[in-house]
Amino acid sequence: MTPAALRAWLRAERLPAFRAAQILRWAYQCGVESFDEMTDVGRSLRAALARDFTLPVLRPREVAHAADGTRKLLFALEAGRAIESVIIPDPPRLTACLSTQAGCAMGCAFCATARLGLQRHLSAVEIAAQLAAARRALDPGERLSNVVFMGMGEPLHNYDALVEAIEILTADWGFGLSSRRVTVSTVGLLPQLVRLVGETAVSIAVSLTATTDALRNRLMPVNRRYPLAELIATCRTLPIAQRRRITFEYVLLAGENDAPADARRLVKLLHGVRAKVNLIPFNPFPGSGFAAPGPTVVTEFRQQLLAAGLNATVRATRGRDIQAACGQLAATRHGALA
Repeated sequence: MTPAALRAWLRAERLPAFRAAQILRWAYQCGVESFDEMTDVGRSLRAALARDFTLPVLRPREVAHAADGTRKLLFALEAGRAIESVIIPDPPRLTACLSTQAGCAMGCAFCATARLGLQRHLSAVEIAAQLAAARRALDPGERLSNVVFMGMGEPLHNYDALVEAIEILTADWGFGLSSRRVTVSTVGLLPQLVRLVGETAVSIAVSLTATTDALRNRLMPVNRRYPLAELIATCRTLPIAQRRRITFEYVLLAGENDAPADARRLVKLLHGVRAKVNLIPFNPFPGSGFAAPGPTVVTEFRQQLLAAGLNATVRATRGRDIQAACGQLAATRHGALA
């Protein structure tokens, strides 16, 4: 609930409005799982809250631990559906990677989640509850610093729930994260992307992965609706592009998009855009049909971008041994739900 809605409920109960701040602090900052844990809230108010509301709690069915410290949380939904979230250590940052859908409708060929198809959208509560569950899974002394919407699903395909969840994550009455520490990744649903930049202050990451329409059509079917020229033109005109860089994610696939000619086209494509290119060597999953290029190819590809003046980094692979790396989430690994 928003503070305004909670205050309205309190008025109807003939209770003081200041109680709203107390209740929300317990729910978000303290992460209590029961109204009875709100120790500075009167017993009668706690009973009324329990009568009219629930504290939505996602409990992981399983937490898988990778050798590099990455943790993958598997959550059971109804009808055998499931979602996954990931806690990613990258000192000094500790990042929560959240899902917005069970499955995904975008059909990207290099993504395990896409093989599931879209099962359903998550509610804003289910999205935000993943962060609360990630916090409960932390070791003593750990603190989440960043959130990325790069888990299962296309965030902008579930736009209204995404924006509501972002409010919960960034509001002072919610989890209190800085908007600059929240990143939304998208395949390029352009109308929703324009809305998101106008309605929030989060960072943007655009999944690019190809430099020609022919290849992107094959790898990312969304390109048939929003081709490269339209995608890049929209990114150039986004208000955020005048203030800070837009990240373009480029999944490197051996023999598909990792040649010197691809690097040259990428430089040309992003000319004039305040861009950062995040190169992501492909993370394998069963039946994918793709492979990652070798380290030398990755290094040479990056060097071409740097030599042309592009800001380019290589994403460190995290959690690959538990199928928690980029593109691997399919809610089936390590104790598939029965």
